[in-house]
Amino acid sequence: MSDTFPRQYARTQRLTLGEPRSFTVSPDGTRVVFARSSSGVDNVNALWVLDTATQTERLVLDPRALGNNLDALTPEEQRRRERAREGAGGIVSYACDSDVRQAVTILGGYVVLVDLITGAITTPDLAPGVFDVRLSPDGTQLSYVRGKSLCIATLDDTERILATDTSDTVSWGSAEFIAAEEMGRFRGYWWSPDSAHIAACRVDVAPVQIWYIADPAHPHLAATEHRYPQAGTSNATVTLHVIDTQTMALRDVHFSEQYEYLTHVGWNTSGLIAQTQTRDQQRVDIYSIDPHSGHTHLVHTDTDPSWVELVPGLPQLLPDGRLLTAPDRHDVRCLCIDNTPVTPPHLQVRSVVSVDDVIVCIANDIATPWIHDVYCIDVPTGEITPLTQGNGVVSATGSASCLVLRESTLDTERASFMVRHNTRDIALTSLAETPLVSPNVHITTVGPRNIPVAIVTPRDGRSGPLPVLFDPYGGPHAQRVVASRAAYLSSQWFADQGFVVVIADNVGTPGKGSTWERGVHNDLAAPVLADQIEVLDALPDLEPRADISRVGIRGWSFGGYLAALAVIRRSDRFHAAVAGAPVTDWRLYDTHYTERYLGHPDDNPAAYAATSLLSDVSQLSQPLLLVHGLADDNVVAAHTLQLSSVLLAAGKTHEVLPLSGVTHMTPQEEVAENLLLHQLAFLQRHLA
Repeated sequence: MSDTFPRQYARTQRLTLGEPRSFTVSPDGTRVVFARSSSGVDNVNALWVLDTATQTERLVLDPRALGNNLDALTPEEQRRRERAREGAGGIVSYACDSDVRQAVTILGGYVVLVDLITGAITTPDLAPGVFDVRLSPDGTQLSYVRGKSLCIATLDDTERILATDTSDTVSWGSAEFIAAEEMGRFRGYWWSPDSAHIAACRVDVAPVQIWYIADPAHPHLAATEHRYPQAGTSNATVTLHVIDTQTMALRDVHFSEQYEYLTHVGWNTSGLIAQTQTRDQQRVDIYSIDPHSGHTHLVHTDTDPSWVELVPGLPQLLPDGRLLTAPDRHDVRCLCIDNTPVTPPHLQVRSVVSVDDVIVCIANDIATPWIHDVYCIDVPTGEITPLTQGNGVVSATGSASCLVLRESTLDTERASFMVRHNTRDIALTSLAETPLVSPNVHITTVGPRNIPVAIVTPRDGRSGPLPVLFDPYGGPHAQRVVASRAAYLSSQWFADQGFVVVIADNVGTPGKGSTWERGVHNDLAAPVLADQIEVLDALPDLEPRADISRVGIRGWSFGGYLAALAVIRRSDRFHAAVAGAPVTDWRLYDTHYTERYLGHPDDNPAAYAATSLLSDVSQLSQPLLLVHGLADDNVVAAHTLQLSSVLLAAGKTHEVLPLSGVTHMTPQEEVAENLLLHQLAFLQRHLA
């Protein structure tokens, strides 16, 4: 069989296999540790070390060589990978000591320790079934979660339980569902820099309602219990504690203000801090914590009438003890030191990479949100310097003295990886495959509010008129219009089948400033759809080949919601839709995400009614294909099934494609490949 893009896209996990990833840089910059598989079709990552002096890459841990069953994952590890949208295997996470001389990981349920200098590998004699293993900063102890208990062990295998509970609903040292799914907090415990204490979360899920995820294709299997905090219902109770690793004395941490969410814990040589958030998300508080007593001191509060945004990498303490935050001020998200802005008003800060005497962050000019660059801020002088040139999308790991850069542009076939050590640039090898499509993309803006739009057209230059396919995400926290070829691979494949593909980042998407992001407050439907319509109205002038009498739309997750919303409410403009894993009624989605935008359903029922698809089905007059993984524990299949029932009751013809055993991801190769082909056939059939 000849190779095709859908087959390549599926077997390479969207062209990501074979790329270096998960970087850790040693403090002296002599070593860069990373994971990478052996080819663009190998989904088992090995552990590598780059020696920056010799510029050589060295394999230090090959999972296959150990003989462990790499598919033997604990349920907790499976859930962690789902929350992180992790589809690869082998070494998908690891941790190092503070000097980055040792690394520890879990393979087949067993702890594996590797000396990054000598390459020596040891497997401590610990019973299997643990996850989230870490090294103490001084490298003398291991920490991990076994079941619902937080444990530590010396390197000679002596295990001690630091914290446990007799209740089945209580766990120690793990992130609850909401923290991992919506806050970007994937861990539940943190070592002190001197290795003497651990700050740990105690999570009680007793208040959270139980949902059941069944597998209809295998009726002999019992349904899985899933604690899901549906909008308007109770969240898990999360508290913070500090444990002395020698005496095992446990100190409770008491925060002075009422809070619903523990969003961040940070511990560096300047001290221990934690950030809490209220249920309405309009206030965050940051506390300094005395690890010996557990006493707290409120050091910072931020409020916003809509919501306070959580920024990756923040808050943090600078070496001199001052506090670094990124509040929304004057219509941008800016870096502030002790509440004084240090970034200019045209930059939107996206994340913080490292904090020292030089702060490294990722930001974009709000005029060109599709370009992301790395910036350095010199703390003593306040001088800000761009480290990259504004050609694409850049991410970074490390510090100002040794930085790992991943850059993807519209002009390069694959992402490049570079280690910038002092004044030298060292290329890292990527083994990812070259895509079988070559994106033909034009980025522009539409209307007086400059809606970012990418237009993807066939590579063969075929003449019009061509049917149009909108291919958005459209929701908060995710951009589709970015200056990176990798973002348009599947869109280009659809374009090459004879479509003009349009991607529009409507109001609410990140990068264009605070007002733009908050334009969906209390309404995730009307303003989002209005922007897509505005782009559709402008399309004939942007691409003369576009036949706007034949317009389809496809999307997944929020994009699936937007696709269904468009074809139901505006069947006059959208003539076919593929809605994958759509939220159809926001009352069925989780607390932290949904209530940020729509409020509590008891307090703001009108917002939920106005954004639900279930009440609009009478307007549907065009073909709609609903696709949903039956094992999805994020956007549960009930969303699609309830919408289908309401559509059927209203006499509205539609199609439903259930995916047995598939979660919110679609990592299975045969599913991913044939799902693209199925969507194409549906769109061609109805837009011919």
